[in-house]
Amino acid sequence: MPVKTDWPAAIKPLMRKYKGRRLPLNYHNTYELLVMVVLAAQSADEHINALAPTLFKAFPDMHSLSTATPQSLFPYISKVRNFGHKADWLTEIAKKVRTDNNIPLTLDALTALPGIGRKSANVILREEGRPPEGIIVDLHVVRVAPRLGIATGEDPKKIEKQLMDILPRQQWDAGMAMSFLGREICHPKPDCQKCLMRPVCAWYRKNVAPKEKKEKKR
Repeated sequence: MPVKTDWPAAIKPLMRKYKGRRLPLNYHNTYELLVMVVLAAQSADEHINALAPTLFKAFPDMHSLSTATPQSLFPYISKVRNFGHKADWLTEIAKKVRTDNNIPLTLDALTALPGIGRKSANVILREEGRPPEGIIVDLHVVRVAPRLGIATGEDPKKIEKQLMDILPRQQWDAGMAMSFLGREICHPKPDCQKCLMRPVCAWYRKNVAPKEKKEKKR
């Protein structure tokens, strides 16, 4: 019989651990945050941090970026995955937004911009300290949430909907907390012994705990 978990209570230790933890992108303002979030999709944050200073020296704000062509960005971002599409998106965003002060900070307005989906928009809103309008579901959360048993499937939008239905709005930063857990501990091959969510984790209960019990009996 499946174990019934009180997730609003069970998620609290994880949220305490990562409360206030900043996204590992070295941005200095909203413009840099938006650009780096777009570039970071399917790319390592460390890689984006390494190329950002040169990019932002050439294009220090939204106004300067609005004068760029996609091709003029290639020398700065050509090592980023899908750099051609991302160059198109960034120049289109800049031409629509024009100045840093016009950068929108609502979920609907951000997702109306090219290259910004719900995950990216939720990240930007979180980092800007805005009230959550959704839950961040990145590739780490897609792995971690079903393992824990708080959600099912592999579709980020469906996982986000499940999390939003289960958790109260004041706990919607749980997505970022699960992302950090996935980055640090719950890797594709998880280090369960270091995980504070082990007591409520369905994957641990099914795949690891029985083996541990057998080893103890030996």
